[in-house]
Amino acid sequence: MTRDELHKMISLGEGQTAEFKRAASEDFSREMVAFANGIGGMIFIGVDDHGVIVGVTHPNRVKGQIQHTARQIDPPLRISIEVVDSVVVVTVSRSDDRPHSSAGRFYIREGATCQHMTRSQVREYFLREGTFLFDTMVNPEFDVSKDLARKSYQTFAKSAGVPRKLEMHDALRNLRMLTDKGMTNAGALLLGRHGSRYLISATVMCALFQGTTKTKILDQKLFDDDIVTNYRNALLYLQSHLNTEYVITSVRTNVLELPEEALREAVINAIAHRDYRSPANIQIYIFYDRVEIHNPGGLVPGLTISDLGKRSIPRNPLLFGLLYRIDLVEHIGSGLRRIRDVIKSAGHTAPAIEADESWYVITFFRKSTEEKAGDAMEKSVEKPVEKILDLIRKDNTITSAEIVRRTGLTRRGVEWQITRMKQSGHLKRIGPDKGGRWEVLDFLGKTARQKTGGVTEIAVEKNEEKTVEKNEEKTVENRSAEILGIIRLDNTVTSAAIVRRTGLTRRGVEWQIARMKQSGRLKRIGPDKGGHWEVIDG
Repeated sequence: MTRDELHKMISLGEGQTAEFKRAASEDFSREMVAFANGIGGMIFIGVDDHGVIVGVTHPNRVKGQIQHTARQIDPPLRISIEVVDSVVVVTVSRSDDRPHSSAGRFYIREGATCQHMTRSQVREYFLREGTFLFDTMVNPEFDVSKDLARKSYQTFAKSAGVPRKLEMHDALRNLRMLTDKGMTNAGALLLGRHGSRYLISATVMCALFQGTTKTKILDQKLFDDDIVTNYRNALLYLQSHLNTEYVITSVRTNVLELPEEALREAVINAIAHRDYRSPANIQIYIFYDRVEIHNPGGLVPGLTISDLGKRSIPRNPLLFGLLYRIDLVEHIGSGLRRIRDVIKSAGHTAPAIEADESWYVITFFRKSTEEKAGDAMEKSVEKPVEKILDLIRKDNTITSAEIVRRTGLTRRGVEWQITRMKQSGHLKRIGPDKGGRWEVLDFLGKTARQKTGGVTEIAVEKNEEKTVEKNEEKTVENRSAEILGIIRLDNTVTSAAIVRRTGLTRRGVEWQIARMKQSGRLKRIGPDKGGHWEVIDG
């Protein structure tokens, strides 16, 4: 290794095949074992965690220490050692004698860290996966001069922190994506123009179904690009076909019905850990009551369902390491744990996991229509009500226009909230619009005032909550009745026209229509364009 080659490799930082050690006093036996059990790698002694060369004072002594450590590994490791620019470079190749252990413990490399494995996990993993790891094998269909997407490389290099001055082919070789024989499968998946051209199953299928079965497909997309683009397109598909709640605090925020962080983790885990030797592709299904993500290949050999969230074994260590470099995957075994934590904190049912030798499926449960409506009301109604009442308490002559300006709500939103509070007996208008005033009432329609530090406050009874809940239910029914009235007058009316005439959002109208279809009160005859509505009474 030349001095220039050394500096190029160090500039890429630590990762799947590189480990920095500031001094020889640090224990690096587990890194040697992990590299030997995986795809190989290099240990740079005399380099700190930031990639700064600090050097080694007595390199010969260090070389002897390393040789002694390699002999203590079971079975002993064959390694190569060289000194370049005061740095001791230890090269550990993928071993034919695996699995290796250090002090009775087995390790495998995943990203920039080492993962401990039990003896039984190691044995099963190597027996079932064989000698060669698929992602490290050269892809014979990939022509670097024709098939490598420069834009994909530039995006990858920027995210991975590859120095601009480092020539592309040098970077690819140092990252083990490119060999003298050609591009590896990991490189083809990340940088190829169309994944299925080199690996027929390297696609992601997304589908939207009507109801809870696969009987009727409403929409379907096949994403066939590099795996990072496939990942992003799959997320966009989920975002566009799942419901969005409008949560209003100081500003209006759109919140996906299922936590995006959990969906991101599930999709990238499927891409990183699937078995690319399988002819099946990753499949994402959206049903009325759930979202399923199907990952071909089942669990990685050596793992059971009870191990998930606690430990991880990479099926595609090189690919995982590259995704780790661009921050799409994080620490080992933490993906499912994060998914469970996020789902729990969002108040959803824990995801279900099924696995056999051929498939791994994670299922996220969507809330029922009633639960969605209740949650949306609770989040989008409660806080605006409090804000409006608080403004009126401070100034009972405040205008609707001023409430709009100070809450950030729309004019229609403020009018709807005020009408709602009038109907529920919480708010009363005294006098005309100009020159009149507001009066906040308790749930019985009586003014209840009490003095606190010289400031007049409104005492709202506990029974208010029940009154609000009942009126929210009435409001939903009133909106349904309003839409049905519009449709009775014109059974060819469009959703856009209903939005315009009711003042509801597009999502709100779609939710109301879906609810009435499911309850049997409304039916669509014919296509969206050219069809008509049928109101079913009784």
